[in-house]
Amino acid sequence: MTALVLIDVQRGLQQIGFYGAERNNPDAEENCGRLLTFFRKKQWPIFHVKHNSTNLGSPLHRSKITNAFHPAAEPLINEPIFEKTVNSAFIGTPLENRLRTGNINSLIIAGLTIEHCISTSVRMASNLGFNVTLVSDATAAFDKIGHDGNNYPADVIFHAELANLKNEFATIKDTNTLLDDLDI
Repeated sequence: MTALVLIDVQRGLQQIGFYGAERNNPDAEENCGRLLTFFRKKQWPIFHVKHNSTNLGSPLHRSKITNAFHPAAEPLINEPIFEKTVNSAFIGTPLENRLRTGNINSLIIAGLTIEHCISTSVRMASNLGFNVTLVSDATAAFDKIGHDGNNYPADVIFHAELANLKNEFATIKDTNTLLDDLDI
């Protein structure tokens, strides 16, 4: 069985200028919403993961309005939400147990950001034995300053992460291709 796992699709990560950096793929949340609509229509399993930062200055700190889910990916009352304080959706949450007890062996993962919680969760899901598909246009990256002091644009970070995850940890598909493949 296949499940959709939406990770950290929260208002605080849609902001351009998050931690002073630019973000790529402004349509990531809308594509997450398209996946969510498709899975709801099929009545397939959906799991939401929410990051509650322990850093008071973070837009994802539970005291901030920006900790809320993005409107495009708002969970319904019957859709489980797993709250975490670290990068992996599997650390400190019962997500793995819920997936296994539901006989789920394939995961469609989308959300934010690819260089943090998405990469960590995709790698861990693969290491736990799940078959993972990462939806490339339903995630995004922010600019980063490297150890060398150079600025690395979000698109460079984004494509490097996709290249690192491709095949070894996940199959990479865009939203349209994935929805076409699933709608058999």
